[in-house]
Amino acid sequence: MLPSDIDEIAIRLEKDATPFAGKTILLTGGRGFLGRYFTQVLAKLNETVLGKSPCRMIILDNLITAGKEGGLVEQIPNCQFVQHDIIKPFKLPGKVDYIIHAAGIASPFYYRAYPLETLGVATTGTKNMLEAARENQARVLFFSSSEIYGDPDPRCVPIQESYRGNVACQGPRSCYDESKRLGETLCYIYHEMHGVAVNTVRPFNIFGPGMQEADYRVLPNFASRIKGGCPLQIYGTGKQTRTFCYITDATVGFLLVLLKGVPGETYNIGNPEPELSMIELADRIEKVLKRKIPRNIIQYPDSYPADEPLRRCPDIRKAKLQIGFETRVNFDEGLLRFLGWADSVFTGKQS
Repeated sequence: MLPSDIDEIAIRLEKDATPFAGKTILLTGGRGFLGRYFTQVLAKLNETVLGKSPCRMIILDNLITAGKEGGLVEQIPNCQFVQHDIIKPFKLPGKVDYIIHAAGIASPFYYRAYPLETLGVATTGTKNMLEAARENQARVLFFSSSEIYGDPDPRCVPIQESYRGNVACQGPRSCYDESKRLGETLCYIYHEMHGVAVNTVRPFNIFGPGMQEADYRVLPNFASRIKGGCPLQIYGTGKQTRTFCYITDATVGFLLVLLKGVPGETYNIGNPEPELSMIELADRIEKVLKRKIPRNIIQYPDSYPADEPLRRCPDIRKAKLQIGFETRVNFDEGLLRFLGWADSVFTGKQS
């Protein structure tokens, strides 16, 4: 990740971050892409804003999909790392005030390989975290997914939080989609029955430096092939569309939900524009890099679950109105930062 991005996030949060002073934050999935950003941002806020009353972090991760980047656990003041699978019981080493439940297997390649683990972390793991919140009167941020909307009715795009979704309960993506939906139901029940102050976020295609080269999602996949001098591989027809949100905007949005979200409410966090097909995405990368890049349109590989949604584009008006969320990094700028970072870090060994 880029130190300048961490600084940028911390500066944007400095007026809202004071409630973290002296508090303990439990972070699950702390060695994943998003988890490493939370760790670094909270450490930066300890330095720049919280001062003599730093927050304390307890980081949990079983490292099943952490990869090279996540497996290298750095020493950070006021931060304790515990290698643990949250599907199993965990005894907290004292009171916690905030729980960021970011553990999950979000890459289609990995949830195809680990379907039961994917299901368990979003259901049993979520219940374990909600029980911990209930016992500690802690605020919870649960990471759901934009995939819970499934393949949306075109009349409902951009998608509002009230859209109920169109998801198959049996299929190659069901272990992820349906477990996230059930995780949201657990959050609803714990809020309604036990008064747990929980918020759900539904991220829409977050990207940025720090993504694993072997993540197998489109942007790191494209970046790796560019680095290796290989043609881009576009799956299916290439007409499926996505919007992409740069990591600095997304991280600010997630933490604003934790700090200011209305308890019990759900928020889309993403960037509603531009909505690009995968062919248009390849065109946009060529424009940003100012050079032609060869490409092939291919069938979905066996390791990648087909039946993906044709469109995914968020309506973020609720987050704007209730927590002051806004996107500041336009897509081309985010691409430049990500591709520049990937060019210096990725090996480009994909065939």
